[in-house]
Amino acid sequence: QGTLAQATLAPAPEGPRRIPRTRSARERASHRNSKMQAPMEHRWSPYADNGGTCLGVAGNDFCVLAADTRLSTGYSILTRDCSKVTQLTDKCVIASCGMKSDAITLHKHMKARIVMYEHKHRRQPSVCAIAQMLSTMLYGKRFFPYYTFNVLCGVDDEGVGAVYHYDAIGSFERAPYTTSGSGSALVLSVLDCQLQKGNQPNAAKTAPNKAEVVELCKDVLSSVGERDIYTGDWGEIFIIDAGGVTTTRFELRQD
Repeated sequence: QGTLAQATLAPAPEGPRRIPRTRSARERASHRNSKMQAPMEHRWSPYADNGGTCLGVAGNDFCVLAADTRLSTGYSILTRDCSKVTQLTDKCVIASCGMKSDAITLHKHMKARIVMYEHKHRRQPSVCAIAQMLSTMLYGKRFFPYYTFNVLCGVDDEGVGAVYHYDAIGSFERAPYTTSGSGSALVLSVLDCQLQKGNQPNAAKTAPNKAEVVELCKDVLSSVGERDIYTGDWGEIFIIDAGGVTTTRFELRQD
């Protein structure tokens, strides 16, 4: 028993001593860089801008709304045939640039509210009523807004063309012409020159007719499609007058 206890308590024989491995210069530099590197931040946003351009021009007894059909994100084109325009009534249409999913939701809610109005009043709401309703809906979402920039066009109760411009939280104004979207800065300068004729003392300041406005809208969208990568593919023209809404399409740049 004594021999067994001594054998149990005896220290184990030492094996070969391990020499600590020294790190190479590359490993030491990599270690220093890893300590100096800042932490990576991961961010998520509930909003996205899907691009596109729309514009509206009001006439004496008509209104013209034009928009392209390209839907993109970053440098990727998601689809080339996605309309930004929704017809709300026989004399009112809306175009929305910005985030497409928010635009779909907003248009759906607007059409539902218009149906409720028709059931209650037995008639379609006027363009002025729809304009005020849209402002109220956008302002009601001001703490988490719809990321849409809207242009509302139509003919009012007096038969005069009406164009309304909105920001994302419901501030709006009635204007003779307006634009919204990724190419709006390029559009507005041409409309100022051709319609307002500012700083042109010798220019004849006559209101253009319907055909001239349609051709102007086509020229403007075609020009923007050459310079803005988020605008292109197809252009849609909506002509609103006393007879209702007429739609035409034309081709834009597709690259």
